[in-house]
Amino acid sequence: MFFPALLAVTAILWQDPGQVEAFDMASSRFTPKAPYTFVREDMGGTGPKVRVRDAAGVEWRVKGGYDVKPETFITRFVTALGYFAETTHFLAEGRIENVPALKRASGFVKPDGAFTWAAFERIEPDAKFSGSWSWIDNPFIGSKELNGLKVLVMLFSNWDNKDARDAKKGSNTSILEYADGRSIYFVNDWGQSFGAWGRMFGRANWQCEPYRAQTSQFVVGVSEGKVRFGYGGAHTDDFKNDIVIEDLRWLMQYLGKITDAQLRIGFKVAGASAEEETCFSRSLRDRIEQLRRITLQ
Repeated sequence: MFFPALLAVTAILWQDPGQVEAFDMASSRFTPKAPYTFVREDMGGTGPKVRVRDAAGVEWRVKGGYDVKPETFITRFVTALGYFAETTHFLAEGRIENVPALKRASGFVKPDGAFTWAAFERIEPDAKFSGSWSWIDNPFIGSKELNGLKVLVMLFSNWDNKDARDAKKGSNTSILEYADGRSIYFVNDWGQSFGAWGRMFGRANWQCEPYRAQTSQFVVGVSEGKVRFGYGGAHTDDFKNDIVIEDLRWLMQYLGKITDAQLRIGFKVAGASAEEETCFSRSLRDRIEQLRRITLQ
């Protein structure tokens, strides 16, 4: 009997991004090419989505709603730092051809195919999703790479950090498997970010005033070798209780190289107004500098 050789599975959370400061936040590789042709309605997850094929034959998942702006900015930002994220592009408006009667997506895609405020997420053609993962049960427990990702979740005030333990509510972590044996672990939804964190109440997304107001509480201090954060979210204690200064020193090798120009360009392509671009950029830079100061201790 013949048994085909099994590919060795390589679990990947992060890879060296090279020159972070050279990453192009407005790269055309993020951009779908019109016209867009309807493929099918995607009934997975909690939000309305459709799949389309662009003029280059690339398939995209199109999401509507208030979370598309933070999603667009953050996916580019974390990619610049070496973490995986779905290629995402924000469109303020557009039109999808050959749209039939829709069920869940009828709220943001009109009968004539017109839409407003949408995020296009590229479908990886040679990969498949194989489930979600837990922040407390994965191959990277205790690593600087995993703790760095936790810091980024808090940095963006992403309170909707659900994982495999929250499957019934919709996990926001995913594993993407490639035919060559790579298993990519990543956060698949950053939409509830850039607002106010909270364990239960007062949460918001893409609202700069509450994001700015909580910035002074981002890093609380250091106690018994652990960095203390003001963050609250879905699994608060799994995020804020195990970060040490060495984790921040590792992360700041990359995060510290992000430029102000990259921040502004990133917010602009995410659909931020001029006021939002200034407000978010200043508050995010303030939070990054808080991390930098901790590493000098």
